[in-house]
Amino acid sequence: MVGEQVTLEQIPDSLLTKPSFGDPAGSTWIYTNSDLCEAQIVIKLVERLEDLKNKLLEMSSLVEAGIRQSISAVDQKDRGAAEEVFKNEARINSIELEIDGLVIELLALHQPMAIDLRFIIAVLRINTNLERMGDLAVNIAHSAGALIEVPTGTPVVDIPLLAGLVGSMVRKSMDAFVACDVELARDVLASDDVVDNLRTDCFHQLVSFMESDRENIKPALSLLAVTRNLERLADHATNIAEDVLFYAKGIDVRHNSGAGSHPGQH
Repeated sequence: MVGEQVTLEQIPDSLLTKPSFGDPAGSTWIYTNSDLCEAQIVIKLVERLEDLKNKLLEMSSLVEAGIRQSISAVDQKDRGAAEEVFKNEARINSIELEIDGLVIELLALHQPMAIDLRFIIAVLRINTNLERMGDLAVNIAHSAGALIEVPTGTPVVDIPLLAGLVGSMVRKSMDAFVACDVELARDVLASDDVVDNLRTDCFHQLVSFMESDRENIKPALSLLAVTRNLERLADHATNIAEDVLFYAKGIDVRHNSGAGSHPGQH
């Protein structure tokens, strides 16, 4: 093989259907340079797609950690956790640009089709959603700083419950992407209404809290900001689940309430 860069096991089945040259018995196949060049291109595409997926998962891991740390900063009044969120923001932004670069390279050099093209488009969309989720975690961490300065005393709303639901949606949406799991993606879509309803309950509780004492207005506004950012995180997890459906099935359920699933907020 040319340059010994391609093994027989690595050559796609489409190139193994018939020999270009060989003995009459067909026991020895000799591949042309054109065959080997095509095989190497396919192998390079597979490698770059794997690089793209791994880069996205690295970003997802940082975003999920940021969400957990921001909620810990709110719930535990942990200023150190908030600082960790701020530190990770630059790395998340950097990975977003790296993924954009990989996508441009793949589209320019390999002209992928069918499921490979849908995968790349889905990654590009998920990349944007993850970056915005990182920003929302930063917003929550800023609210945590305000709450540390003005303690609320007894918890007014169940932030950990709302955050737990949102965190589960984020995790499931990325698990669905990795496993190309349509049912898990639909489960995420169904969870969005639960988060919306809980956030509405929190809103009413916090309005009552503010009405009871003017001194409660400032911390209540910070908590309202936290619940709103959590709701938006759930919306982005929903967007990712929709992208999984596009990647796996080639269907676009955005803005389509008749598709049997909840449309995301874009």
